[in-house]
Amino acid sequence: MYGFEALTFNIHAGYLEAIVRGHRAGLLTAADYNNLCQCETLDDIKMHLSATEYGPYLQNEPSPLHTTTIVEKCTLKLVDDYKHMLCQATEPLSTFLEYITYGHMIDNVVLIVTGTLHERDVQELLEKCHPLGMFDSIATLAVAQNMRELYRLVLVDTPLAPYFSECITSEDLDDMNIEIMRNTLYKAYLEDFYRFCQKLGGATAEIMSDLLSFEADRRAVNISINSIGTELTRDDRKKLYSNFGLFYPYGHEELAVCEDIDQVRGVMEKYPPYQSIFSKLSYGESQMLDKAFYEEEVKRLCLAFEQQFHYGVFFAYMRLREQEIRNLMWISECVAQNQKSRVHDSVVFIF
Repeated sequence: MYGFEALTFNIHAGYLEAIVRGHRAGLLTAADYNNLCQCETLDDIKMHLSATEYGPYLQNEPSPLHTTTIVEKCTLKLVDDYKHMLCQATEPLSTFLEYITYGHMIDNVVLIVTGTLHERDVQELLEKCHPLGMFDSIATLAVAQNMRELYRLVLVDTPLAPYFSECITSEDLDDMNIEIMRNTLYKAYLEDFYRFCQKLGGATAEIMSDLLSFEADRRAVNISINSIGTELTRDDRKKLYSNFGLFYPYGHEELAVCEDIDQVRGVMEKYPPYQSIFSKLSYGESQMLDKAFYEEEVKRLCLAFEQQFHYGVFFAYMRLREQEIRNLMWISECVAQNQKSRVHDSVVFIF
């Protein structure tokens, strides 16, 4: 019941909400990022991070450091936070937390299948998988030749099984089919997560519908831009768009027929919340679009913490921590490759 969450929320989720708000206070600030951008070597970055929550994870790493080591250890912090919250959670929060990891599961499935297609070593691929998206039978994905086998041999026992109903075909796996599979799975996952949040009701439904709608709209724009110049038809594109969000349904009709980035821009500018994203970009420029989307997402995620007694803060914290890890990866890569002039290009400040 909306507005009455305060009566019962703290019985089961009060402790965890306090924990997640404590974790949020440990996110890096603009001052931290400015200091990190001044670093000359990866060891300087490690030294600066030693004063943050990442300190215990990096303290025993020997020199010389590699970017992958920094990212790996920072991701371990995210995974530990998540596992702690999951262990303490009761229904329906535990199901909500599990939903957050399904996106990583989809990415891992696609990574393994694509890597196998290009004859990469399975062990090497498993090391690149996101730890939040691991499941027991993931290594056996390498044996599948088409979607039907992929489902029957491996995915039928995972939480992704219901999402596969739309993309089971007997066609052999190739790069195009795998990308379509990724987007079909994501569509089914986002719609399922959206329905689950609506069922929870109250402030959780209100805040999560805004965050998930933004995610669905961002995916619709990316699909439209990436499918320009491919053999995907208008109907194929529309099948990959989620059935909710600000663009649904009329924006999807227009995005499906866009032939270039400026037409996509024209569609987005009709929607006031997204006008600010394109106002930062000049015409024909799509390279900075990802950063503009990330900045808008971070703004919305931070707003989720302004309200109490809802599950959106758990989703927001996980996403903000992932953005922080992306920032650290970019800064570390720029320092390692001596490209310090570009260090601010992709860093999205969180606070």
